[in-house]
Amino acid sequence: MYAVIETGGKQYRVSEGDVITVEKLNVEDGANVELDKVLILGEGSDIQVGSPYIQGAKIMGRVVENGKAKKVVIFKYKSKKDYRKKQGHRQPYTMIEILSLDGKAPKKSAPKAEEKAEEAVSNEEVIANASMKKEELLAIAEAKGIEIDSKATKAEILEAIESASK
Repeated sequence: MYAVIETGGKQYRVSEGDVITVEKLNVEDGANVELDKVLILGEGSDIQVGSPYIQGAKIMGRVVENGKAKKVVIFKYKSKKDYRKKQGHRQPYTMIEILSLDGKAPKKSAPKAEEKAEEAVSNEEVIANASMKKEELLAIAEAKGIEIDSKATKAEILEAIESASK
């Protein structure tokens, strides 16, 4: 099942579990979001098309993060006139995880990164590797009783964990 929603003047095709990046919304991280501008909802021959929106259709989501995109450099230049102008711009965005397409809040929400790190620590045979996230590595180091500065790089954390396990 999928839906086409409109937010921030753009349209997005979404299904449950998708993580989309939309124009900045005024909500904090972890808050639930209700998107009610649904253009299309359904799958296959069972599809509803709105004119322009479907009445009563809602998409539920959770804000994963608010942030800024990569910098776009605007460089203006005119030859032989000694004119150079450099300007940068970072577009703000909100990242949303789609929880349900029917407008009802899901029964079980997805675990956050911190909870995943705690689950990884609870498992005794966790082996630290370079593909893990920094938060997970810090959690493993804490579980093993290794004191590491939170500003340390992943390589430094891995090295400390490996030296302590020897």
